[in-house]
Amino acid sequence: MRTLVGWLLGVVVWIWVRTLRVRVIDRVADADRTLDAPWILAFWHGSQVPLLAWRRRRRTAVMVSWSNDGALQSRVMHRAGMQVVRGSSSRGGARGLVAMVHAIRELALDAAFAVDGPRGPIFSVQPGAQACARHAKGRLVPIGSAAAPTKVLTRAWDRMALPWPFARAVVVVGPALPADTSASDLAAAIDDANSLAARALAERPASRVPTAIS
Repeated sequence: MRTLVGWLLGVVVWIWVRTLRVRVIDRVADADRTLDAPWILAFWHGSQVPLLAWRRRRRTAVMVSWSNDGALQSRVMHRAGMQVVRGSSSRGGARGLVAMVHAIRELALDAAFAVDGPRGPIFSVQPGAQACARHAKGRLVPIGSAAAPTKVLTRAWDRMALPWPFARAVVVVGPALPADTSASDLAAAIDDANSLAARALAERPASRVPTAIS
């Protein structure tokens, strides 16, 4: 039954995010783009839904927790075309990190981390993304997003933002940071990306078709 629910949820979310009208603001420098280094995408757990509408040319590995919710989430991520690696900062973290680094190296993938997940505290950077960037010799890329209209789950630990179908959304990418960036500096960069996304959303309507970048 859980498998069926996960499959149905994946289909619903895939259809849902396909309706979003997304604009991507790419702030990654050309010098970072030409480096032969994977991108380790870092974002807040509560802002991840609009990111599913971001169509990337490179496939991305994502770490999903071992919880029951994670089992459902993994099916959603598969539906979105991502490579799922199971693990978290609290359960199977080291094993998940090894699997993530292996996937990055062997399959030429980038990686994505909700850096305050899977259980918070909200807006507190856990070490997984930075450790992955160090071991994979990658670059940390802060990601921000904003959408309107949207529903914020105020009782959820991460204050998850759920865009309405056909909502406008903005995704801000970069600039890239070195792997040894501190947790506080990474958090500030993610906050800056989210703030820019919110300002851009207020100033200019998003395009109808999501932009595909690296």
